[in-house]
Amino acid sequence: MFRQNAHDLFGFVAVASERSFTKAAAKLGVSQSALSHGVRGLEERLGVRLLARTTRSVALTAAGERLLDALGPRFDEINLELAGLSDLRDKPAGAIRITASEHAAETILWPALAKLVAGYPDIKIEIAVEQALTDIVAERFDAGVRFGEQVAKDMIAVRIGPDARMAVVGAPSYFARRKRPKSPQELTEHICINLRLPTYGGFYAWEFEKGGREVKARVDGQLAFNSLRLILDAARAGYGLGYLPEDMVEAPLARGELIRVLADWLPPFPGYHLYYPSRRQPTPAFALVVEALRYHGG
Repeated sequence: MFRQNAHDLFGFVAVASERSFTKAAAKLGVSQSALSHGVRGLEERLGVRLLARTTRSVALTAAGERLLDALGPRFDEINLELAGLSDLRDKPAGAIRITASEHAAETILWPALAKLVAGYPDIKIEIAVEQALTDIVAERFDAGVRFGEQVAKDMIAVRIGPDARMAVVGAPSYFARRKRPKSPQELTEHICINLRLPTYGGFYAWEFEKGGREVKARVDGQLAFNSLRLILDAARAGYGLGYLPEDMVEAPLARGELIRVLADWLPPFPGYHLYYPSRRQPTPAFALVVEALRYHGG
């Protein structure tokens, strides 16, 4: 009975993850009818429906959601242990999935990992660019990258970048029509370019600090993006003020394309960190990724 349940539970997790019997069967290398028969047998033995089937879709019932939530992490642990057997191989191998913001992916992840993959052809790396603070366990990522202050306390965090700092900038053409703000409160008199962050449920509030005093400014303007690169382009074109990482605006500032304001309200803060669950047993491939990203600066 245990062997049959284990086999059918594995099939159920595959169907629940793919939301499709066809895709799950192809992934497992079994026939769709055999997979469907196994899941139906599991439902009969449990006495509850796990999946709501239609001719075009598959959805989880409440019981199915509960079972998947319970099984998903345990199956992940089994897969991690199996992947750990690559210790016995001559070359590190395996797939590593990392979620990161656009800025972190462009400035930290890709420059470091491009060198790594060139020397280890058996390591596969997927970088998912997302603005939201993703639950890496629920979404089955191996690791995530965020600023140090955003990493949950139950995660192992590895510093992969220097301290960061934000900058408020605008084009000379913009300031030709408006005086420069001296405090965050004066931003209400300015046209600002908003950043949409799903995790915050709307537009990101610009954060400032001076003399121990913290201020979160809700700004307004004609434009909003979920891309820092587009905010930079709009600010350079004179459409309003942008709130951007300092390293993104250094070159435009040096060329005179942008003017910086409120610098005394924006001190440095902990930079990017790679984080992953403390219970994770690092594979040789994952250990190489961590070491390739580790920050060795002051």
